[in-house]
This record gives sequence, C-alpha cells and structure tokens, in this order.
Amino acid sequence: MTSLQENRAKAEAYIAQRGETGVMNHINGQSVPAADGATFQTISPVDLRKLADVAHGKSADIDAAVAAAKAAFPAWRDMPGAKRRKILHAVADAIEARAEEIAFTECMDTGQAIRFMSKAALRGAENFRFFADKAPEAQDGKTLRSAGQLNTTSRRPIGPVGVITPWNTPFMLSTWKIAPALASGCTVVHKPAEFSPMTAKLLVEIAEEAGLPKGVLNLVNGFGEDAGKALTEHPDIKAVAFVGESRTGSMIMAQGAPTLKRVHFELGGKNPVIVFDDADLDSAVDAATFMIYSLNGERCTSSSRLLVQESIYDDFTRRVAAVADRIKIGHPLDPETVVGPLIHPVHEKKVLSYFALARKEGATIAAGGEKYGSEGCFVRPTLFTNANNDMRIAQEEIFGPVLTAIPFKDRDEALKIANDVQYGLSAYLWTGSLDTAIWMTERLEVGMMWVNSENVRHLPTPFGGVKSSGIGRDGGDWSFDFYMETVNVSFPLAPHATPKLGG
Repeated sequence: MTSLQENRAKAEAYIAQRGETGVMNHINGQSVPAADGATFQTISPVDLRKLADVAHGKSADIDAAVAAAKAAFPAWRDMPGAKRRKILHAVADAIEARAEEIAFTECMDTGQAIRFMSKAALRGAENFRFFADKAPEAQDGKTLRSAGQLNTTSRRPIGPVGVITPWNTPFMLSTWKIAPALASGCTVVHKPAEFSPMTAKLLVEIAEEAGLPKGVLNLVNGFGEDAGKALTEHPDIKAVAFVGESRTGSMIMAQGAPTLKRVHFELGGKNPVIVFDDADLDSAVDAATFMIYSLNGERCTSSSRLLVQESIYDDFTRRVAAVADRIKIGHPLDPETVVGPLIHPVHEKKVLSYFALARKEGATIAAGGEKYGSEGCFVRPTLFTNANNDMRIAQEEIFGPVLTAIPFKDRDEALKIANDVQYGLSAYLWTGSLDTAIWMTERLEVGMMWVNSENVRHLPTPFGGVKSSGIGRDGGDWSFDFYMETVNVSFPLAPHATPKLGG
C-alpha cells in the first residue's frame, strides 16, 4: 500500500501540471481562455490553498461551444453505431490508463478520500464501456402491427445537449451523463461545477486523444448565473441534463421553458434507511454508516435519515455512534482516511450551521457535531438522536456526514415518516420479513429502493427520483429515452379506400 507521503508527491506533480497552464475551456478541440480573459480560482479544501486559475466562461464562450457542438453534430449523428462504440471503448481504455491522475487530482480538488476516488475513476471507464456497447442499438425501435398497418419506430439523437454536473464526485458523474449522450449520437457542451472543475478538462483531453472528433465534446467553466444560464437558455441546445440541488433544477426548468427544452434532473434527497427489529442488525449498522459517512456524506443517495423501530432504537443508535467515533478523519490521499474535508468553506459553513440548529430543536448530538482540526474544511461524522421528522435536521438536505435518527412504532408509522419529506430519491429497508419488505416497497414514495442492502448500482437499471428529487431516469435504455427522439413510420399492409371530401 502506498503511503500518504508517496501519494502527496504524485498528486503535487499532477496538480503542478494543471497549475502552470490553468484550467482552460475546451472548444472545438482547442484549449482556450475565456473570451474576456476572466478567471476564477479553484482551491483545495484540505488547506484552502489555490490549485489553479480556471477560465471563467460566460455567454460568449457558451455561444462558441454550442456552435462547435452544432457543427460537429451531423457527422457524429450519422456515424455508424459500431464506429462510435469503438471510439468510446478507446476513451474507456484511456481513462483507465490515467486513473491515478484522475483520482489524485479529484482528491485534492474535492476532498474525497482516495479509497473512494480511485474506484470513481474506474467507474467512469465502466460507464463509457457500458454505453459504448449500446451505441449500435441506440436507434433501434419496435414493429407494431394493426389490422391494416405496419408501424415501425426508431430513435434519433436529439442534437447538441447541455450537461451540468455537480462537485461531489465530478468525474464519475460527468461520465454518467456524457457517455450515453455520446453513444446516442448527440454532441455535448459540458459545464462542470465551479467548486471542482479540474477533472472535467482531463476528461475532454483524454477523450480527444483517444479519437473523439473535435467539437463533439466541449467544455466551458463558469458559474450558474452566467455560463450555466447561457447554456440552459441557448436555442441550439435541445436538452439539458443536470445533477445538483433541487432549487437549481427549478431555475433551469424556468430558463429552458421559452425554448421548450427537454430536461433531465437528478436532484436532492433526504433518504431514509428503515430498520425493523427483525433485521440483521450487524449488517444494518454497517450499511447505514457506510451510506452516510462514506464519500463525506456528499452524495444524493446517502441515507441521511435513520428510522429505527422503538424496541431497538437505543441500542442501534449507540452502535452507530460508536462507528462514527471510530471513523478516521484525515488527508484525502491517506489510504487509511474515510472522511476527508468537505468541498469548500461555503459548504462547510452550511453543514456546521446544522449543529447549532439541532441543539435548538432539541435533538441530542450523540457523535460528532463539531469541526475537526483548525485547517481546511474537516467536520466530524455526526449522529443526531432524539429527533422527530418535523425538525429541519430531518427535512433538509445537509449533504455532509450527518445522520438524523428517528424512532418508529410499526410499519405504518415508518412509512408515514419515510414519505413525509419533499424528496423521493432512494430508500433502504432492513427487515427479515418478506411481507414487510413487499408492503413497504409498494408504498414508499421514492424512485429507487434497496432491501437488505446498501446502494449497489447495476448499470442497466433505472436511476432517478420522484417529487423534488428529479425528473427522468438514467441507466440502461432509459438514458437513450432522454437523448433521443422516438419517430414512428406507418405503412399500409394492403390497398385501402382513402376518404374523399367534397365529392
């Protein structure tokens, strides 16, 4: 196992390469500064030092990127799916070859621990491989017969699309959106989150070096109010895929409305892990703590509400608190670290504010509840107990290593508590009763559920939420439903009398 010192030396070398030139935009195959020369800084949450200057794109840069994507679209659309598959597999190979660089860069830019980021880089390659293999069949449809007609459907790529990605696991989530868009035959303008922009530039460079034609994937850095708004309002962008906060999703929908833009939203969550007293409690403790304290709790599917049956509530929460207290907090490049620093001082301030709020609302802080150390954006893994679902700590997405534990009497109360939030992304259910599992999963208002399991993703399955957690589904064939238009052609099966008017 490599040491923290070895990892830091490698990361410094990778970061230095980016720092020398800055993080540029990438339009039509060229690294370019912002049209007006503006930049902003990306900092490391480890120690708040500057990592690089980043091109601050605005509407002029979006216009140039969209023009490039529009010009590249016909050739990419008309390329046989088998050829797109070959190119996208080459991209996956190139991602794997530079997985260490991607992971180390992302650790320093986001604060996520290397034990998770090393897998995220490889998951990005897996996303490209999965959708590459589906490229030859992306246009396939159905044959539908009636008494006198033969109908055939097919799918066609919608055109240039905008992809706006979040800061928490930016490389993996970028590939989750960009790979199916490219496999379908769409071209892309990508605006990454301003808090963690560095690996987006790596992705477009890797893709073009692997053979992706110029202009098919373009990158514009910037902020939501300038680059993001220009992208979502642009008339030549046919659809926008966005991952982020629910409030921002609502703004994007409004911005795209005048051009009737198609939207796909993967938004926030306040996901329950529901533990009944007949569950495998050892596994449930492990799963509940993994799903909130891994990845710094900064993921949409984290199980941030712990609903536990009254008869086991005290013992179960004691065990969770003990796990939280044992978790190693430290430098993200330390192989032993589980929880690194939160993404940015702005986000750290938000998360810390909930500790005072929990005390004010009458909850007990059973573990954590404070900043860790004096440098960077480190926060202790936290557990709130003696909470109820009316508290803000139970209703609002904190998006950090913070868990709110709520007791319930029976399955009716568990269901009521679980559904009584604005979100509906995912839920985790632990029980030894098949009857309870079926009853609950039939009634939970979420898009995804895992029974007696943590979040184990299977790429062909649909991913997405309901209520304020999103619109649409990713994964498998569902991704192509968003990036492609379905067209129907009808043929008569035999001559027939055509209606006549005025005769």
